[in-house]
Amino acid sequence: MHTIGKVATLAGVSTDTLRYYEKEHLIEPASRTAAGYRLYNDEAVRRIRFIKTAQHCGFSLSDIQELLTLKRTDSACCEDVRSVAIEKRLRIARKLRVLQAMSAALNDLIQSCEGGAAATDDCPILAALENSLHRVS
Repeated sequence: MHTIGKVATLAGVSTDTLRYYEKEHLIEPASRTAAGYRLYNDEAVRRIRFIKTAQHCGFSLSDIQELLTLKRTDSACCEDVRSVAIEKRLRIARKLRVLQAMSAALNDLIQSCEGGAAATDDCPILAALENSLHRVS
């Protein structure tokens, strides 16, 4: 059994992160000492590493909760997990398209402006943004 500090060190996270994961029901202490201190087993360390790896792949804590639920559900299968991963990839692809459009719009604004010491009243970027607001309203 490990204290919260030891588990945090082993898993490479802060104790605040562990407390948050516990609050979100992603992990739970195996037991508590007579004084109420949390004690975790090696499974908690594995679970935290799973969470961190899943986050690295873009899964939110809500997604991770779903994956962990699927893992514990007898009727769930690999296809269920695959579907969650596919949905995550589709959401990431949509975000990428939005970010690419934003980047292209910024590129156009940057190209329209030579910079320099001109007053901001004459800045083509600010003018384009202001004009766009009038068209949207």
